[in-house]
Amino acid sequence: MTRPIRFAALGLDHRHIYGMAANLMAEGAVFAAWWTDGTPETLPGFRERFPDVPFRDRDAIVSDPDIDLIVISAVPADRADLAVASMRAGKDVMTDKPGCTTLDQLDMLRAAQAGTGRIWSIDFSERFEVPAMTRAADLVTAGAIGRVVQTTGLGPHRLNAATRPDWFFERARYGGILTDIASHQIDQFLVLTGSTDATIHCAHAANYANRDRPGLQDFGEIVLQSGSGPNAAHGYIRVDWYTPDALPTWGDGRLTILGTEGYIELRKYVDVGGAPGTDHLILVNGDTCRKIDASGAGLPYFARLLADVRDRTQTAMPQAHAFKTMELAITAQMMAEGTR
Repeated sequence: MTRPIRFAALGLDHRHIYGMAANLMAEGAVFAAWWTDGTPETLPGFRERFPDVPFRDRDAIVSDPDIDLIVISAVPADRADLAVASMRAGKDVMTDKPGCTTLDQLDMLRAAQAGTGRIWSIDFSERFEVPAMTRAADLVTAGAIGRVVQTTGLGPHRLNAATRPDWFFERARYGGILTDIASHQIDQFLVLTGSTDATIHCAHAANYANRDRPGLQDFGEIVLQSGSGPNAAHGYIRVDWYTPDALPTWGDGRLTILGTEGYIELRKYVDVGGAPGTDHLILVNGDTCRKIDASGAGLPYFARLLADVRDRTQTAMPQAHAFKTMELAITAQMMAEGTR
């Protein structure tokens, strides 16, 4: 394929569609069309950002042979069906997280991907749209902190309840807090520890501060481990909807990566009481103890995904990793709710 990759969006229900589309376009992809169900709250912002992209019928998009890649940011519970239909029509897929909300959906996605050979990739924005994560992963690969033995991932979010759609408060529609938000931190744990599988030791989900919205889970945590003995790697994850209004951004996302020869701390979106801006990285090892501005480290996922579409490779995300991350997130959610 020598022409630019052409992509279309199915579902605009989450604001993540803005970054997904813009980052693909920045790498030369052509935004060919979009469809969404109804009039989600994101629609005015989408039209402002992408005024020249036409609306088309969903089936016409899926059947169009000139569209190579489908981008999905629909209601989480609807994403798997859209992805399966797209793969069966010969399209590759990049979906917002969570890529699915149940193990049955995951089985359906695995079968469709195996049967079609198409790509099913998840844009984990807390890794793929954060330059500090690019720099941290490079440092880990280079051995800057030795072997990674533990990650602590914190994913606080601002609720903004008054502006949220109804589905946001319906457990069956958004999938639960661990399936949804904590999939980010599971993805990071697997990548940074070099793991292809893990065991969920403990999982918890609850609603502590929003009892008037019983379908919402506003707090969750996971303890997980990969490997055993001297090769074990450990992880702790905490996610919540408690970000206070005074914080100048939607959440103080942090990640600490502990290695045998040092550690890295990321303050992804804000450094409270410190330097302005985003993408703050602290590196401490035998030679270095300093704070690094990682905002220029780049976002290679999107260029790699487009190359994978052209070359039928897996440089952006191994297919097995996408499936395993969602399997672990859903398993943790079921464990927290006592259904597994």
